[in-house]
Formats: sequence, structure tokens, C-alpha cells
Amino acid sequence: MPMTYEKKGKIGIFTIDNPKVNALTPEMHKQFYDLMHDFLADQGVHVGILTGAGDRAFCGGDDIKHDWGYNSLEANLNAHFWPSTEENKDKRPGWERDLKTVERFKPIIGAINGPAMGMGLIYLVCHTDIRIATPNARLGLPEIAYGMGGASGTTQLARHIPHAVAMWMLLTGESLTADQALQHSLVNEIVEPDKLMDRAMEVAEKIAAHPPLAVRVEMEVFKRSLDLPQAESRAFASHLYRLQRAAYLTQPGNTATPLAGTKSTE
Repeated sequence: MPMTYEKKGKIGIFTIDNPKVNALTPEMHKQFYDLMHDFLADQGVHVGILTGAGDRAFCGGDDIKHDWGYNSLEANLNAHFWPSTEENKDKRPGWERDLKTVERFKPIIGAINGPAMGMGLIYLVCHTDIRIATPNARLGLPEIAYGMGGASGTTQLARHIPHAVAMWMLLTGESLTADQALQHSLVNEIVEPDKLMDRAMEVAEKIAAHPPLAVRVEMEVFKRSLDLPQAESRAFASHLYRLQRAAYLTQPGNTATPLAGTKSTE
């Protein structure tokens, strides 16, 4: 199974495992879609890690040698406009599109063990929140050279890095080095390869130690506020904040500063 998933306590680890460069196939997108739903539904798992197998690459992108298409233009258009199905899991467009629509309010850390190219970088931008890379990592979107534009919309890359840097990547097809990705805050840290998973686990354990409802609220408020006017963002955050505090303080053994505007009985 090229996409694997294992649990270590409160941490779920996704691994892209398709030698030699962990290229993605249509079936792997379907596997990740299914595993993502399992991860999000499991309240015993608080945080995830996404990495690649081996030490050659995080993910070399989609396997462009794979036959992704349908046998007619009509079939391709139908696949675009209608939901993916189990019987067509080996075709594209398919589950990579459905995966992008999944609402995720549980954090995932990217452990980038080498180049992340094309769909590999799209996976990182869309499906991770904190990113740790090794010095040999490169992050790029070379699709433009193959007549495949559109990654800027899929990733909303301009929300992650400066406009000029994003356009350079998208229009030239050139990748960022690990140092450049760190400079432009596309990754958080660079560590040596033998320290990568240890560091990712350390950060994951720090997050997993927090109350999961607080983490979930922070994730949802952060994501939804990007598309809200300031007044609505403040109101939304206030509502979720007070709901989570009410839920937290009703649990046995939990004590903390009382909700603002209430009188302490302690």
C-alpha cells in the first residue's frame, strides 16, 4: 500500500511510500482521502505527521507516466463535473480533487525529507500546517513546463509566500532550496536528516498535549477568519472561544480563569 498510516499514541503518521521518488498515483490519492477521513474522525489521535519514505525524496509529484485519462473527451468532462467513484479510482481527475475539499481542523506537520515537487508541494501546502525540512529539500511547481498551469489557485500560494516569490516559482518552474523556503516562511525549520522525525514527533507531542478542543477551535478560527471581514471574524472567534471554555470547565478536574464577565466562585 503506497500510502501508509500508523498511530503512535496521540499522533498519526502518514507516509508516502512509492519508490524511487514517492511519486503519486491515482490510487494513492484515493488511499490518502480515505486515511484522512479516518484520521479526522479518530478523537484519540490529536495531530498528524506527513512524510515520505526513504531519504531520496518527500514526493516527486504525480506519476506523469501513468495513464490517468479516460478514453474520450466526453468521459473526461464527465469525470470533471461529477464526483469521483470507487470504480474510477485509477483515473484522473479523481480523488486528488475530492481530497482538497475535505475540511480539516486537526493539525498535520510536514516532515520534508527531500524534494517536494508538483503535487508533492501541493500536498504540503494544502494538507500541512507546520513544516520541518532537511537541507536537501527543494520545493517546486514545475507543471508550467508541461502545459499545466493552475497550481496558484489550488494552493493559494500567494497567502503563504510573497507575491514575487510565488510568481517566480509558478512562471519559471524553478524550485526553492530549503534555505530559500525557510527565508520565505514556507517551512518553519531545517534539521539534519537523522533528526527529522524526532523533531517532528517532538513538535507533534507538544501539540497533542494541549486540550484537543482548544486545538480544533484554533484551527477552525484561523482558517475561516481568512475569508471573513474583521467584525465577523471577531464574532466567530468569540463564539467558539466561549463554547470551548464552557465545555472545558464542565469536565471534572479542570479549573482555570473564569469566563470574562462572570463572577468567580473559587
